[in-house]
Amino acid sequence: MGETLRVGEVLRYASAKDPTEPVIDEFPNFHFVTDAPGHKKALLESGINGMAKVSAGGRQRRPAILIRSSPWKAGSEQTPWHDVFDMDNGHVRYFGDHKAGLSKPPGTTTGNAALLDAFTEHQAPTAEARAAAAPLLLFRAVSRLGKVKGFVEFCGLGVIERAERVVQWAGHEHTTFTNYVYDIALIDLTDEDDCVDWDWITARRNPAVSDQEALAKAPRAWRDWAKRGHAALPRVRRRVALARVMKVRDQRPESGSRQDDDLQFVYRQFDGRKHDFEAVASVVAARVLRGSGHSYREGWITRRSGDGGADFVGRIDLGTGLAGTSLVVLGQAKCIRTDSLVSAEQIARVVARLRRGWIGVYVTTGAFSQPAQLEMVEDQYPIVLINGLDLARELRSMARDDHGNDLAACLNHIVYAQGVPITSRRPEEILLE
Repeated sequence: MGETLRVGEVLRYASAKDPTEPVIDEFPNFHFVTDAPGHKKALLESGINGMAKVSAGGRQRRPAILIRSSPWKAGSEQTPWHDVFDMDNGHVRYFGDHKAGLSKPPGTTTGNAALLDAFTEHQAPTAEARAAAAPLLLFRAVSRLGKVKGFVEFCGLGVIERAERVVQWAGHEHTTFTNYVYDIALIDLTDEDDCVDWDWITARRNPAVSDQEALAKAPRAWRDWAKRGHAALPRVRRRVALARVMKVRDQRPESGSRQDDDLQFVYRQFDGRKHDFEAVASVVAARVLRGSGHSYREGWITRRSGDGGADFVGRIDLGTGLAGTSLVVLGQAKCIRTDSLVSAEQIARVVARLRRGWIGVYVTTGAFSQPAQLEMVEDQYPIVLINGLDLARELRSMARDDHGNDLAACLNHIVYAQGVPITSRRPEEILLE
């Protein structure tokens, strides 16, 4: 693996373009990172910088297109448009390089011609053709050390989804001109730790390297897109929320492990015993929330009828006196098969019952589906998810601390001795205690 570009990293783009120094002014040197002996320098002199094509395998291949946006120029006479970089949701809206006063057609300017050529490649109907498609490497200018020039932030790897002709205002001239705007999907780089290996681009610059050989060096999500086309974009698009989503297998104990035995035991004990499992869930939720440093007070288990969809109620106290407040905690408990999944709809039903100043806790012996977690993160649901693995860990820890490591004794104590009350009180009444 060679030098890498990391999403969010700021690089020094010095006018000297010296590729020998790894660091300049305490920032990674763009020209060092992108250096490829025997090849011309990678440049960001223009907004759209297409590397020279090479002849490989009987076809012309453009190694990459480097795109630079300069937010500090937006709205000026030279750059009247405003590019949009929504990196969290994997979308960039980038305007081409046609300008007011140019007599040539908008699709024939150097930058637009390169991007329209790439768009055709990105829309190619075969995996073979997409393997040769030019990747887009996106940067935006940022200010550092009191300067608005000379620094760029790497914003990711992109594929053009749409290209559209638009009419734009020409800055202060009060005239219009025609240009192109491109909707670009940023590709997920999670498997590469949010990095692009420059060796991939160097391989694409080598005429002796086939498209497939170069593709083998590409990020996993790019390879997936090249194989499946735009149908794969919903799955391979960069989404920051995905970093907070836990794979289903990571929510379950390893088969045959002590935790697996514990979870299976809990399921057998409480399958069909709804209220008893709710008492266990209430205690585990209290332990998890207190373990995060919160002051938590257990409330009660709700009755079967008229529970309003909640299984248990608690309260979190934040701060003290005038600098304090309390939040109602509405709990949901689901004792389901350990190989079962809680869906997005099930979580949404709990969230729908929350009022302002309330949060939810969902405790299950199963796992939460990835779509359910993604919806929770993207919609910013105020809910805590406790999966089967976490449940087993907490119960074993309680058994070890207070019951001589006897899980059955721990569960019996929770259900029969701890005495969490069962009542039909309204959840907000816990704020009065």
